[in-house]
Amino acid sequence: MRVHFIAIGGSAMHNLAIALHQKGYQITGSDDTIFEPSKSRLDRYGLLPAKFGWFPEKITTDLDAIILGMHAKGDNAELCKAEELGLTIYSYPEFLYEQSKNKTRVVIGGSHGKTTITSMILHVLHYHEKEVDYMVGAQLEGFDTMVHLTKENDFIILEGDEYLSSPIDRRPKFHLYQPNIALVSGIAWDHINVFPTFDNYVDQFRVFVDSIVNGGALVYNEEDEEVKKLAEATQNPIRKFPYRIPEYRVENGETLLQTPEGEMPIEVFGAHNLSNLAGAKWICQHMGIDEDDFYEAIASFKGASKRLEKIAENSTSIAYKDFAHSPSKVSATTKAVKEQYQDRKVIACLELHTYSSLNAEFLQEYNGALDAADEAVVFYSPHAVKIKQLEEVSASQIEEAFSRDDLIIYTNPEEFQRYLKKKEFSNTALVLMSSGNYGGLDFDEVKSWF
Repeated sequence: MRVHFIAIGGSAMHNLAIALHQKGYQITGSDDTIFEPSKSRLDRYGLLPAKFGWFPEKITTDLDAIILGMHAKGDNAELCKAEELGLTIYSYPEFLYEQSKNKTRVVIGGSHGKTTITSMILHVLHYHEKEVDYMVGAQLEGFDTMVHLTKENDFIILEGDEYLSSPIDRRPKFHLYQPNIALVSGIAWDHINVFPTFDNYVDQFRVFVDSIVNGGALVYNEEDEEVKKLAEATQNPIRKFPYRIPEYRVENGETLLQTPEGEMPIEVFGAHNLSNLAGAKWICQHMGIDEDDFYEAIASFKGASKRLEKIAENSTSIAYKDFAHSPSKVSATTKAVKEQYQDRKVIACLELHTYSSLNAEFLQEYNGALDAADEAVVFYSPHAVKIKQLEEVSASQIEEAFSRDDLIIYTNPEEFQRYLKKKEFSNTALVLMSSGNYGGLDFDEVKSWF
C-alpha cells in the first residue's frame, strides 16, 4: 500500500509514518519544516523528504491514501491536488480507526493525565510481555516508536486527544475511534480557540462517551465533578467503573502506595499521578492483567517523557521539567512537587505558551494555580502573543490572574535564564512547566547547576 503524508514532521504524524513503514507500507511525505527529534528519526528510516516544501507533483493517482496532518493549511497545494484527483484522504485518527476496526479499541481521554495513563498501561503490558498495538503522545522507555500497528494483535491502546482531526475535518480526534473500552480522567477547559465556552468543551466529552460501542465499558474518575455528571447522565448502554485516588503516604521524599499486600514504594508521585494509576489499573484489569500483576509492574514505572521528568539531582536538590501548561495541570504538578518535598523550597516556573494561556480572558482560569510553590515565576513572550494575533497581555494582568503579589514575571528569555543561573539551588525542588522551551532554555545546561 502506498501512503503519502502531508505534514509528515509532526510528533504523531512521523511516528505513524514509521509504524506503517515497519508494517511494510511504501511511505512518502512532505513538510515545510521538520524539527528534532522528528527529523533524525525520519532520516534513520529513510523517510525524510529530500527538500522541505509542498510539491503537488508528488500527488499521483497511484497513491492508495493521503494522511493529512493538522500542521497543513486547508489550501495546501498537495491537498488541493489530492482533492482534484479524487484520492482517499484520511485524518490521522481516521486512519488509526481504519487500522483498528477489527481490534478491541481502548481509548484514554481527559483534559489531563491521558498520556501518563496510556504510558502506565503500556508499561504494565510490556512488563508482562503482552503484545498490543498502540498510539501514545510521549516517547516511552523500552518502546522504539510512539505508534505500533500490526495485523495480529487483538488490542489497540489509543490516547484520545480532544483537539481537531485535520484542517478539513473539524471533529475532535477522539470522536472517531468508537472505543470498546474508554477512560475519562478529568475535564478542565482547554483549547479555547476551538471550544469558545466551557459547555461547548464539555459537550465534546459527552459525544465521546456516547461513542462507546453498545455493551462497552467506561472507566471514569468519580472525583472529577464534571466527569461524574457526564458518566451518570449518559443513556449509552455501557458498563461503568468509577475510580478515585488510592490511599498513599509520603515519607522522606518517597511515595508509598497502599496495596492489599501492604505499602509499596513507587517512582511517580502526586495525587494526580496516583489517580492516573488507579485508572490505569482498571483498564489493565479489563485487558486481563490481575491486580497483583499490575502492582508488580507499576512499581518500576518512572513516568512518561516530559511528564514530571527528573532532569537533575544532587544530595539536597532536584529539578523536573513538565509538559503542564493548562491551569489544572499546573496546579496539580505544583501541589505534587510540594507534597513530595515538604522540607524543601519549591520554585515553580511556568511558561505561558499556548493560545489559551496567552488569552487575556482565559488567564483568569490560572487563579491560585501556583499557590503551592514557595517561589513562583511566569515567563511569556510578547512576540508569541503577536504571532498568535492575540490582544497584548500585561504583567499586571498576569499578576492579577494568578492572585499572587510576589509573582515574578519575565518577558525576556535572557533575563529569565540569568535569574535561574544566579539561583542557589540548595535544599530546593525546581519544576519547569511548559509546552515550549522558555525562548531557548538549554535543559542540559540546567543539569550542570545541580
